[in-house]
Amino acid sequence: MSSYTPADFDFTFLEEGFCARDCVEQRINESSMSDDKDAFYVADLGDVLKKHLRWMRALPRVTPFYAVKCNDSRAVVMTLASLGTGFDCASKNEIQLVQSLGVDPSRIIYANPCKQVSQIKYASAHGVQMMTFDSEVELMKVARCHENAKLVLRIATDDSKAVCRLSVKFGATLKSSRLLLERARELGLDIIGVSFHVGSGCTDPETYSQAISDARCVFDMGAELGYNMTLLDIGGGFPGSDDSKLKFEEITAVINPALDKYFPADSGVRVIAEPGRYYVCSAYMLAVNIIAKKVVMKEQSASDDEDDGANDRTLMYYVNDGVYGSFNCILYDHAHVLPTLHKKPKPDERTHPCSIWGPTCDGLDRIVEQCILPDLPLGEWLLFENMGAYTVAASSTFNGFQKPDIHYVMSRSAWQRIQQISTQGLHGPIEEACPSDLPSCCRKESSLELPAKPCPAHVL
Repeated sequence: MSSYTPADFDFTFLEEGFCARDCVEQRINESSMSDDKDAFYVADLGDVLKKHLRWMRALPRVTPFYAVKCNDSRAVVMTLASLGTGFDCASKNEIQLVQSLGVDPSRIIYANPCKQVSQIKYASAHGVQMMTFDSEVELMKVARCHENAKLVLRIATDDSKAVCRLSVKFGATLKSSRLLLERARELGLDIIGVSFHVGSGCTDPETYSQAISDARCVFDMGAELGYNMTLLDIGGGFPGSDDSKLKFEEITAVINPALDKYFPADSGVRVIAEPGRYYVCSAYMLAVNIIAKKVVMKEQSASDDEDDGANDRTLMYYVNDGVYGSFNCILYDHAHVLPTLHKKPKPDERTHPCSIWGPTCDGLDRIVEQCILPDLPLGEWLLFENMGAYTVAASSTFNGFQKPDIHYVMSRSAWQRIQQISTQGLHGPIEEACPSDLPSCCRKESSLELPAKPCPAHVL
């Protein structure tokens, strides 16, 4: 495993008693004397560490293979590489990124059931052997282009209760799975296991139990045909923030007994998963600035004559990031976002129905259809939490608008823990990561003054 230095990550150390939110406030304060108020992210790599330790406590038998497509930021991938995770790559470029950080090919699964021939050849040339398939055509391509492939059969699941369904595109039925295993045997291919994905944003944990049961059936089919399968890949679908309807531990409470029932620890089957949003969603906070504003007066009826005018207006706020940028998650990931006020409103401050729009000239560029906010001035900031998943990875520069800068931070205790895990691995009881990383001074509102000492210690 390659040993990274802080300079490799390009992050800012948090001083004792400071947190990522303080750095957001610091950067906003620094911009107050300038017209340069571009949108920006602050990403806490220590939060990624916490998620990893939480995973290892809740799913001790399951090795995470991070889904790079969710957020391919180099600092994130490097952090997870240091923690010893595997990687779910869907393309040549994702494989290149992961291997450029010194990750061994054995820690990569090429988890795209429909691959371009040239990219199969690339995987073969660079030692990536594990890859998924769900069709006879894919088997024939692999047989022709990758003599050392270790194939994983992806089966379809009931993902009707997921936010983003995937089995409409990928996955073999149980009936066709037998036919594919027979065809693989004819082609002399090595089938090492079964994978599935219950859909991104799973809302029913029992879906995992049924999928694990179906995987057991396919393992038994393979055994009848002479295959000794040793890998189960339970895919993704894990929530990335604690405000989701389905909690992470509610899912693991279903997965663990299902694994014990169908793939007990002494079965010789290795279990992996492909979490994406789980690791990165809550690590990122996005700050956007109000660049324009429109007041829309509603028509008043005679019965409204005595109204004091408090609710006679709707406010349209325009900010400097939108659905073609970071908020592409609204279109592609069915995300629902709501802003947090940068400044705490006064107790008696009136609020109004509002909508929030991005900066492009497209009428589709709407971030929030309706919310309730005070009458905010131009140049005010709005904050969006849980913005690490399927945001920066798919953003564009449509209309010439730049992507927000990302400022990475980490506490010294988190950095020390990552270094310890990188060199020594995880041994003994897994404790909560760095309780001091979330001090009481990490405020939700910025009406309080910042401490005199600045948030960053130094940028590496």
